[in-house]
Amino acid sequence: MRRPQSPGISAVIGIDTNVLLRLLVRDHQEQVRIVERFISTRFSKEDPGYVSRVVIAETAWVLKDVYGYDRKQIAAAIRAVMDVCELQMESADEIDAAIADFEQSSAGFTDCLLARTNAAAGCSHTVTFDRKAARLAGFELLKGG
Repeated sequence: MRRPQSPGISAVIGIDTNVLLRLLVRDHQEQVRIVERFISTRFSKEDPGYVSRVVIAETAWVLKDVYGYDRKQIAAAIRAVMDVCELQMESADEIDAAIADFEQSSAGFTDCLLARTNAAAGCSHTVTFDRKAARLAGFELLKGG
């Protein structure tokens, strides 16, 4: 994504997973204060920070595997990030649809996001050996011939 440069508006700034996690988990108070101050002084609805799909996928994984969040908590956390008007999500429609798929299936969030991203890119389906992912629309289990 490229935004044209306008007078008074600087280049887009991306947000890394560990920065986003501080906002969600709030486990390191000094870093939480730094992130909150940075977002409130640097970003706005008109000039938001950028959060990529990779960061969203990695955030879901870390919340599950490091912090022990359950599926409902992960979905709520990602929705909370999407509601921050000072942040712009890459492929917000696909992320939103992936959250719904994630809540209604046993597949991992990354698989849900992959299915939605590939469909948006025009893929008829995505092949996988992952049986849980293969139950999602947009996936097909790859079998030997």
